[in-house]
Amino acid sequence: MEKRAFQPASAAAAPDMKLFYACFVALVTTAFGFILRALMLPEWGKQFNLTQTQLGEIAGVGLWPFAISIVLFSLIIDKIGYKTAMIFAFICHVSSALITIFATGYWMLYLGTFIVALGNGTVEAVANPVVATMFSREKTKWLNRLHAAWAFGLVLGGIIALAMGAGTSWQYKIGLILLPTVVYGFMMLARKFPPNERVQAGVTYREMLQEVGAIGALIIVALIVFQLGAVFHWPTAVNVAITLLITVWFGYYTKSLGKPLFIILLLIMVPLATTELGTDSWITDLMTPEMTRLGLQAGWVLVYTSAIMFVLRLFAGTIVHKVSPLGLLAICSGIAAIGLYLLSLSSGVAILFAATLYGLGKSFFWPTMLGVVAERFPKGGALTLNVTGGLGMIAAGVIGAGILGFIQDKSIDSKIGSYDQANNTSIHSTYVTENKTSLFGDYQGLDQSKLDAASPEDIKTVTTIRDTAKKEALRYIVIFPLLMLVSYLVLIFYFKSKGGYQAVVLDREPEATAY
Repeated sequence: MEKRAFQPASAAAAPDMKLFYACFVALVTTAFGFILRALMLPEWGKQFNLTQTQLGEIAGVGLWPFAISIVLFSLIIDKIGYKTAMIFAFICHVSSALITIFATGYWMLYLGTFIVALGNGTVEAVANPVVATMFSREKTKWLNRLHAAWAFGLVLGGIIALAMGAGTSWQYKIGLILLPTVVYGFMMLARKFPPNERVQAGVTYREMLQEVGAIGALIIVALIVFQLGAVFHWPTAVNVAITLLITVWFGYYTKSLGKPLFIILLLIMVPLATTELGTDSWITDLMTPEMTRLGLQAGWVLVYTSAIMFVLRLFAGTIVHKVSPLGLLAICSGIAAIGLYLLSLSSGVAILFAATLYGLGKSFFWPTMLGVVAERFPKGGALTLNVTGGLGMIAAGVIGAGILGFIQDKSIDSKIGSYDQANNTSIHSTYVTENKTSLFGDYQGLDQSKLDAASPEDIKTVTTIRDTAKKEALRYIVIFPLLMLVSYLVLIFYFKSKGGYQAVVLDREPEATAY
């Protein structure tokens, strides 16, 4: 393929802002799907007699399948076209809403949530590289503005659903996702998508794959294959064989292990996504006891922290140029750790202060990490950008959402057992009877149907123990932002030894941006 110099932003055509807004609304749709399901989890648990771990699995499947569609479409999107991918996303969002609305139990809820995650991944497979291409010299700034749509969707969808009141059927609330779906569907029809930045620069397909390399492929493929294996009960040997087969082929074809810095950024996405999306998947349910004491719906915690995130992401460009992307990520990691810890301890109005810190901390995580990847690895095109996002989603879905549910069930199991020993009661053998298996091990969960028929005294005892376990679960998540803080500080010192963090441009001109 003939090499062509990538044109600087000043020489390129003006960005299509209508296309940017279409991508913005599409991301709003993904946020609607996330928050509406997060708000419905407690109600689904009661109606369908689900354990906390089962609810965590439903929350998780709303995230990890995202990795399947975002990675697969990144490999072929330059061939099939961005518009074809968006048609697939539209079909996923409509069909998932209908399946969920008519769900009769765990597996229909699981399937509907799985499909919406595929649609969400496809949206980001399109939106991230399109915006990075249109604003090639201000990637971090405009990716933050694009992902302000996620926060805006959480706020708008949350406010509408909460305003509908507890008496409104959850099926009507889930149906709200169809509103932004129809809007972005019409907006996308007339738009023309620009060729990806790496295509314009003449970077070959093989060169794009070399940025990820065999190690990068191993990480993302292993997570996807083992999660699919857990769902379909594949033997471990099959999971290993599939993973190795794909990884070896990828390594043979690319003749590359992958860029070391890219591999490091991939690994950092695991605690980042767990801190932000894993916690957000559960925050409504975890804060229900304390918010109920204040006479408020717990969903307002997620809406409030998302409103903070929306405003801050709009002004990310100014902030990034003052502290650098990695400096901003380090600061936010420390703030998020403090906020989560305080949320696990706070009562009454102190929750507002803790939630504010958590909202400030999580605001820049996702888009700024994508910005760093886009700035440092433009040769990777859609692939490096979307593998990073895909890994984050699967980590949040498998580790973040799942482990919070598992922690709660194990804590409830232990605390009720201790209560029985101290008070010579038999609550554990009566209500903790659900033997379950999860990715994190075997556990026993509460049988909600038996608890509903319990005596008022037993209900009060179990509810008190469960409420305590919900808050304490957040304390275990603090380790993830602390790991991020250490990682970013190491990277800051590394780049400082190399002369400072710089964005890489494909036209081989001097580095455009230095921090």
